[in-house]
Amino acid sequence: MASGVLSFPLTAFHDDGSLDPDGFRAHVAAQIATGPGAVFPACGTGEFFSLDEDEYRRVVALTVEENAGRVPVVAGIGYGWAQAARFARLAEDAGADALLVLPHYLVAAPQDGLVAQLERIAARTRLPLITYQRGQVAYTADSLKRVAALPNVIGLKDGHSDLDRLQRLTLAAPEDFLFFNGAATAELQARAYATVGVPAYSSAVHAFAPEIANAFFTALRDGDEGTVDKLLRGFYVPFVELRDRVPGYAVSLVKAAARLRGRPVGPVRAPLTDPSAADLADLKALLTAGLDLVGAAL
Repeated sequence: MASGVLSFPLTAFHDDGSLDPDGFRAHVAAQIATGPGAVFPACGTGEFFSLDEDEYRRVVALTVEENAGRVPVVAGIGYGWAQAARFARLAEDAGADALLVLPHYLVAAPQDGLVAQLERIAARTRLPLITYQRGQVAYTADSLKRVAALPNVIGLKDGHSDLDRLQRLTLAAPEDFLFFNGAATAELQARAYATVGVPAYSSAVHAFAPEIANAFFTALRDGDEGTVDKLLRGFYVPFVELRDRVPGYAVSLVKAAARLRGRPVGPVRAPLTDPSAADLADLKALLTAGLDLVGAAL
């Protein structure tokens, strides 16, 4: 999975909010054609929280069909362990290769509870699990050792960006345990994560501008600091500043940018909202400038 950007496709909806299978299939096909390291359907960027079980099953199944075995398909699951196990069975039946366990719903929990959550999910699926620490989920080194000892827990995605904690986790884990940078707009912190042994990262930008995402990944991998700095200054930093204007823009802007490029992904579902006209104009200008930096066009 560290061989390319990790792709988190958008779930396509019609204007009335219903699932658009054809639009989603076209979007996933375009994503996979750009050579990601893995594809993660029905996760945060894919609005997992808004999908019912039948929609979820279709999204995962369509991804598996379009992927045709080219890269790993890692489906999102979440809520409490009982519901996560239901989604895990649907993903398994649909042909997913692994599962990303999104943070559980609402409540804070002690370390023993976080471990028990993973134990119960792991006991109910044969698929490999990657746990996602973000929000109310944050493991200690001792807890991660217990989680990593579960036979089908293979990795951790980190969204806290606490590099001191993360370094302790990487040192406590088995050598073959996978770690991923899951910070919002992960490219902004990709250098820092790499210094503690976590070079792999997810990219929301890949969902609408794979040219930019892949150029950044290549430059970072090859030590091309000039290109990394150019893309950070000219695109990623202003994109984060625009993203931070409104809660939920981490998904809404990504979907709007995909629409600007003619991708049939439709609107976001409530409680998210689509960008204002002013923010959309700023997004279009920034996207045009970012694509120009890598020799591409809107």
